[in-house]
Amino acid sequence: MAISTPVLRAAFAADPARSRGRRFVEPASGSRNDFRRDCDRIIHSNAFRRLAYKTQVFVYHEGDHYRTRLTHTLEVVQIARSITRALGLDEDLAEAAALAHDLGHPPFGHAGERALDRCMQAYGGFDHNAQSLRVVTALERRYARFDGLNLTWETLEGITKHNGPLTDRDGRGIGRYAEKGVPLPILLYDRVQNLALWSFASAEAQVAAVADDIAYDAHDIDDGLRADLFALGDLAEVPLVAAIIDEIDASHGCVDAARRTHETVRRLITRMIEDVIAESRRRLEALAPRSVEDIRAAAAAVIGFSPAMEEADAQIKKFLYPRMYRHERVRRVMQAAEGVLQDLFAHFSAHPADLPPEWRGGIAGADEATRARRIADYIAGMTDRYALIEHAKYFNATPELR
Repeated sequence: MAISTPVLRAAFAADPARSRGRRFVEPASGSRNDFRRDCDRIIHSNAFRRLAYKTQVFVYHEGDHYRTRLTHTLEVVQIARSITRALGLDEDLAEAAALAHDLGHPPFGHAGERALDRCMQAYGGFDHNAQSLRVVTALERRYARFDGLNLTWETLEGITKHNGPLTDRDGRGIGRYAEKGVPLPILLYDRVQNLALWSFASAEAQVAAVADDIAYDAHDIDDGLRADLFALGDLAEVPLVAAIIDEIDASHGCVDAARRTHETVRRLITRMIEDVIAESRRRLEALAPRSVEDIRAAAAAVIGFSPAMEEADAQIKKFLYPRMYRHERVRRVMQAAEGVLQDLFAHFSAHPADLPPEWRGGIAGADEATRARRIADYIAGMTDRYALIEHAKYFNATPELR
């Protein structure tokens, strides 16, 4: 399958010329369409640069070749563009959704998210997806006329619905939000600019989401092998990966471990991309959408893995969970990292005067929930190393996280 060959633009692709626009009206650019401008604004944001020093799985000082949030994001962008190009979708919109999908992640990866969620339980909790929306609509302050990046409706939709619809038509949370409800920051912004939380996002946003899954699977295998958390031979229990390794050995015989690993990861990414393209074409042919609105109104996602690849994806995650994410070495570091963020939250809650001047604004006289959200915003924006520096300023012992 020639997956990189450009195809004609699909009728159901998002069209920047027909965007629902920005919250604050701006003059059109003479050189870039609106979705391309969104990409550029995200790339030039402070939050995007900070991703270079935010944990994916391993903290930043454990090695130069482990993924950070930034390198993971760039890999998601590359995969997303490959898929959108093959399906005739808008590459810029897919890139914008991929670039922004992790902007709200706090330091120390999911451990940091767990810590902030516990700290914020009485105030609506903390959700990195909702925080990404806050970053691009309120927390970035670069423009004279507005807070945030003033991205197009379509990009905001892609960020908010990264994992699909959030509610049913009656506004009740579904999926991961069925029990606790939709995060308050999303609900509050939705009142300002209706993001149709009940519908699917564009096909481009759906591509960004599946590209995230592909990047996680392939590159966490790569990082896990690099960290010696498991060996390539252990992957024999994952049929798809085992078959790829057998193919490599049959074609190339004895190659060094580094090349064998890279070849495995490279072929895994290709297999998963090709599967998404083939399965998505099948779904799109069955739906026969004539516009992006038909994609949003569909009863199910139009972009995704085939049933066989869904099973392979589940097997990879089942393999990685105990051997990597819950490995004692990783778990010990992440538990200590959670403690760092909890300490910082408690300190700034008790001593708001220690917040930087730009973060103290609006704290005085604010209600408890507003103060807590402001503190969570500040901590979530920290890099790993800045969080440790701040912790060392206020506490006698700061873990080394090694």
